[in-house]
Amino acid sequence: MPAQKPGRPSSFPGVCPSGNLPESPALSHTARSQMWCLFMVIYFMVSLGTTHGVFRSRRSINPEANMNISQIISYWGYPDEKYDIVTEDGYILGLYRIPYGKTNNNNSAQRLVVYLQHGLLTSASSWISNLPNNSLGFVLADAGYDVWMGNSRGSTWSRKHKYLKTNSKEFWAFSFDEMAKYDLPASIDFVLKQTGQEEIFYIGHSQGTTIAFIAFSTFPKIAERIKIFFALAPVFSIKHTKCPLLKMAYKLKSIIKLLYSTNLKAFDWGSPDLNLVHFNQTTSPSYDVTNMEVPTATWNGERDLLADPEDVETLRSEIKNHFYHKTISYYNHIDFLFGMDAYDQVYREIIDIIQVNL
Repeated sequence: MPAQKPGRPSSFPGVCPSGNLPESPALSHTARSQMWCLFMVIYFMVSLGTTHGVFRSRRSINPEANMNISQIISYWGYPDEKYDIVTEDGYILGLYRIPYGKTNNNNSAQRLVVYLQHGLLTSASSWISNLPNNSLGFVLADAGYDVWMGNSRGSTWSRKHKYLKTNSKEFWAFSFDEMAKYDLPASIDFVLKQTGQEEIFYIGHSQGTTIAFIAFSTFPKIAERIKIFFALAPVFSIKHTKCPLLKMAYKLKSIIKLLYSTNLKAFDWGSPDLNLVHFNQTTSPSYDVTNMEVPTATWNGERDLLADPEDVETLRSEIKNHFYHKTISYYNHIDFLFGMDAYDQVYREIIDIIQVNL
């Protein structure tokens, strides 16, 4: 592994640049790994909590802390649009748009569409939570693109249903399957109709890549509308994850179980009869990423405890139309959103690839 570059900016104040806890003779390697994993989850939740409505009662000097997505976009001087779209199974999703940037403000011009899909436990606000020059949503708008940001069901801005109450068990009876089967098609179809475009560029982070791999390998009509799929910290399996919390969740038979065989599987309904009703077979089927034809570029971090480099390497070998990959030695799972050098390491490359493929 390459040595850490001197002076590398850390995305977490107070954390050593390597992304690990300081070495201590009193702590075993396993203990340090567990502590770092727990720290990462806690910091991740706290840093995003106010933006996503988790800690509304906390006072903060950051004026964005209690803003919704539209307010954050407007706060930085960008145009914003918000739409509520309804999925085939009745979920109401918040879909946000930055139609143009500060320097490209001719709103009559037709622009290429870039669609952003967030990761697990986050929302579309993760694309605009940094300063404008280092938030991918704003960066793309200033580069001249029509930026759309989706929200999966159950996230802060997609907690409505035509008939179900949000606090009901029925509302929360979904998994990655429904996000791929209903949420992405509804969002992408709406964007295409609204803009008159035939193809879009898709950027996903973490869970945003997971549901894309499912949708693009299962639904050809959606896949053929994607010009390029940009996968940041892609997750299709967590077989080699080094995060003890995720392994514990697997043992407790949580939703993360769906990601633990080498291949992603559809939700197991718990009995052969129920699986037969949903899948026309007695077991839950596996998703086969080799069926995906979409041109794909991937980025991953060697210090990522969720999208483990070994799992990413296995995934890359199964993607037919894979044309670009970059491993960043010092990146963890959320550096792709909040790393101080994310523009230089990732965002600028995405824009360059889009420009080459116009």
